[in-house]
Amino acid sequence: MKLRLLTLATSLALATGVSFAQTKWDLPAGYPATNFHSENLVQFANDVDKASGGKLKITVHANASLFKAPEIKRAVQGGQAQAGEILLANFQNEWAIFGTDGLPFLAEGYPSAMKLYQAQKPALQKKLGEQGIQLLYAVAWPPQGIYSKKPLASAADLKGIKWRAYSPATARIAELVGAQPVTVQAAEFSQALATGVVESTMTSGATGVDSKLYEHLKYYYDTQAWLPKNAVIVNKAAFDALDGPTKQAVLKAAADAETRGWAASQAVNTKTLETLKANGMQVLPPSPALKADLKKVGDVMLKEWLDKAGPEGQAIVDAYRK
Repeated sequence: MKLRLLTLATSLALATGVSFAQTKWDLPAGYPATNFHSENLVQFANDVDKASGGKLKITVHANASLFKAPEIKRAVQGGQAQAGEILLANFQNEWAIFGTDGLPFLAEGYPSAMKLYQAQKPALQKKLGEQGIQLLYAVAWPPQGIYSKKPLASAADLKGIKWRAYSPATARIAELVGAQPVTVQAAEFSQALATGVVESTMTSGATGVDSKLYEHLKYYYDTQAWLPKNAVIVNKAAFDALDGPTKQAVLKAAADAETRGWAASQAVNTKTLETLKANGMQVLPPSPALKADLKKVGDVMLKEWLDKAGPEGQAIVDAYRK
């Protein structure tokens, strides 16, 4: 009897030890598993697993399978998920600075987008910290262009068109050019196109390939309007509960994921534009008239944003333009 009790006690101790030794995190994301952001997340999770010696296991839930994209930030903040990936521009209505990288024609191309990120980052870290969240890393999407069923010579050709909006910025662009904004999440995009709910949008080549936009739309105008960022965030209490070496493993894996992600974004941009062309889509530069019209839209939106963002926003723009 004593031996049986001793064996039972030992088994319980071992079981308890194992449960304390390993921590499990859920990381919801809004994009398909084949998207480069999602693939980068899986590599990040694998790196953490390896570097922590299996102490921290992160499960990536791609394609809005655990939480819908707009719900992920709140889920991380409230602790329903320990970590998550969000599109920062989606939260501009909550705090204007989240939408810094959604301002059209403020930062065009990767070097400018990285410079803007560095200018934005201190304010971003501070705000997220106040919300009980820690920023792990951020990666830009490829530059945004306009997809359309019909050719666009100028912004006048966008009047009345059903325009898929996925953020406050994309909805505002639609309003300023006279298009009709329709909110559709990435996971529902293909169906919305197939049923005629939307007929135009402004997004990256990567999303264009993910959603097979070439099956429904004929034209892509490479406006390079802006490079919005996905941010990977963690619940601060969950991060603080880790031991020192595991924290370092997470931070190192995050830094590697950021470097790798920006390089992947550039590679994906080149590849996806080629894929769009190969599938019969016309990939074109915007006409001088369309570019000039969109620049005016960008100027209006920057002024509106600065009115909301105040001195904090002005300081970011000033730091970026130095």
